[in-house]
Amino acid sequence: MLKNIFFTLMLAAVFGQASGASGPEDGKVNWLSMEEAVEKAGEDPRMIFVEVYTDWCGFCRRMDAETFSHPVIASYLNDNFYPVKLNAEQGDPIEFRGTVYENNNLGERRPTHDFAIALLQGRMSYPSVVFFDENVELLTAIPGFRPPANMEAVLTFFNEGVYKETNDLEAFIQNFEGQLGE
Repeated sequence: MLKNIFFTLMLAAVFGQASGASGPEDGKVNWLSMEEAVEKAGEDPRMIFVEVYTDWCGFCRRMDAETFSHPVIASYLNDNFYPVKLNAEQGDPIEFRGTVYENNNLGERRPTHDFAIALLQGRMSYPSVVFFDENVELLTAIPGFRPPANMEAVLTFFNEGVYKETNDLEAFIQNFEGQLGE
């Protein structure tokens, strides 16, 4: 029994799941609204990560289930970014830099929000991830599903400033050796 308790405590330490720990649930990203992320970045500069999704997108659901629920990815996002989850078809307005963006397409088959259109520069692909620098300047949008190991490389590419030295994300991913491996 002592071995089981020790093993459980070791797992808890490895995954940050010690009893009484505060913060977001383990394996969960502490998603913010865009307004909350911008406010936090103004107080404590940090990059902003935005996942753009839709409710009908199968790969978006898969990314939630496999990638964003992975403890390493969730922890990395929570520790290094202000993570935002943006439904590209939401009806609520979004205020960003003094402009209010709305979904002027409500009632249509796929009612895309103007803010999602702006972030993805009209290339509507779901899921997509968007990166802003510490000054809340748009860096890029990256379309497509990413499994945990691939997402770890993408997050590291931006968080560690590799994007300032090279724009070859795919080469970085190919050579990346993170916690998750292949």
